[in-house]
Amino acid sequence: MAAVDIRPAQRDGPALEAITDAVAMVNILRGMATSETTAFDAESRFDSDKDKSAFRKYDEACDRVKGFYAEQHAKQTVAHNLAARQRFYSPTRKRPEMTVWEAIEKLNALIDNSDPDTELSQIHHLLQSAEAIRRDGKPRWMQLVGLIHDLGKLMLFFDGCAEGQWEVVGDTFPVGCQFDERCIYPETFKANPDSSHEVYGTRYGIYQPGCGINNLMMCWGHDEYLYLVIKDQSTLPPEALAMVRFHSFYPWHREGAYMDFMAEGDEALLHAVRAFNPYDLYSKSDEVPKVEELKPYYLELIDEFFPQKVIKW
Repeated sequence: MAAVDIRPAQRDGPALEAITDAVAMVNILRGMATSETTAFDAESRFDSDKDKSAFRKYDEACDRVKGFYAEQHAKQTVAHNLAARQRFYSPTRKRPEMTVWEAIEKLNALIDNSDPDTELSQIHHLLQSAEAIRRDGKPRWMQLVGLIHDLGKLMLFFDGCAEGQWEVVGDTFPVGCQFDERCIYPETFKANPDSSHEVYGTRYGIYQPGCGINNLMMCWGHDEYLYLVIKDQSTLPPEALAMVRFHSFYPWHREGAYMDFMAEGDEALLHAVRAFNPYDLYSKSDEVPKVEELKPYYLELIDEFFPQKVIKW
């Protein structure tokens, strides 16, 4: 682009028009460099050469995973969930305060006992998810979802927030109605007292068909916890909040269970969660990320959507 002379004597009409054109071109180039080119729900590309049959092979899972689900399914009752929510909202609960990146580093010590696909620490899984979304050119807010989606697992590190992994991780499902056969290891729900309850054990339980997915009381875990933490402390769009809240609800978004409860607008929720799922699941076989190299990029991303910087957990 030719240089434009803007000395006072030259500020005539043609010169000003040339300046305007130059500024416009700069803005166009800047927009081309920063705009998102791929819709959040475009088909994922990073996993095109992956053998997807190698993931979620629960029939071949180790005893650690099977034992986890037996405990989770036995203990996730309506009574427990009501108590967990009361505990979360209690005015006497001192909420830990830290930045998002500090939370990521704190979570690094955790190995998820419900996951048959990886033995990596959480920070590596989060960066694998975020980087896969980034490589596919998805929006910055979705990259951030990849980075933070499991931060609700911090419950395990906070006093009084969790008794064990059984109420933090694993596939999620509604309580207060019949446990669906499409849940993982459905036979283990027999040990849950709600399965034979006169109301909770019936098909619709305490709900009505078409009541809306958002109105189901999901089993208490890291999805629900993080959703409650970020919905009022971030500028993330509704699609991002749905991805966070329901990414572990595999019986719904993968197996097609609990569809009777969907209401108008829930198809959009389901669509968003399904768009995110490949990046949560199939990125686990990617190479181990270099944390310190990636940190500056993601610190900037965090600041973009968390204006308060320090978050109340």
